[in-house]
Amino acid sequence: MAPARGMGVLRKISVPFCLFAELFERRCKMNLWILALSHFIHVMGTVVWIGGILMTLLVILPGSKTALKSQPMVGKLMTEVAKRFTPMANISIFLLIATGIIIFCYDKNYTFLLDPENRWNVVIALKHFFVATMIIIHFYRGLILNPKIERFSSQPNENKTTTLKKISLDLVKINFALGIMVLLLTAVSISI
Repeated sequence: MAPARGMGVLRKISVPFCLFAELFERRCKMNLWILALSHFIHVMGTVVWIGGILMTLLVILPGSKTALKSQPMVGKLMTEVAKRFTPMANISIFLLIATGIIIFCYDKNYTFLLDPENRWNVVIALKHFFVATMIIIHFYRGLILNPKIERFSSQPNENKTTTLKKISLDLVKINFALGIMVLLLTAVSISI
């Protein structure tokens, strides 16, 4: 039986269309994997950074004060912890920024960043404000405040060093509070 008139044309059209559909489907799957991997790396960066702050403030610092009982030994331990944690935090921040850009490009929830009509965008904008503040505090401590503490530690002016160390610790506590707010806003944005 001969094909119905015009079916040959449909077959000719459908072959390229099927190839296009298959390529589009593969691209969508690739986008899904890129987005999923970006979310995974984003979450891991968050866990390392905020989890590291939590571990330092709530476990390492109090434990070292109890076990070592000598302020200079506690200071040495915290310096060693910071030497190991700071590069991990820096890498996490870089990964959070990089994957955040990828997520921003792929996620359909993003419309206009400051669209007050979209509650999700308002929550995300507030979250990113807190993250930016955390990044500024982190790099201020690492690049400006800690070198000052090291300089003053070699001088006989102990009061200045103590004051700067207290400021540094207070900034870590502020970052911890901001980190908790970021996690809370993330939970809200997922729930909207």
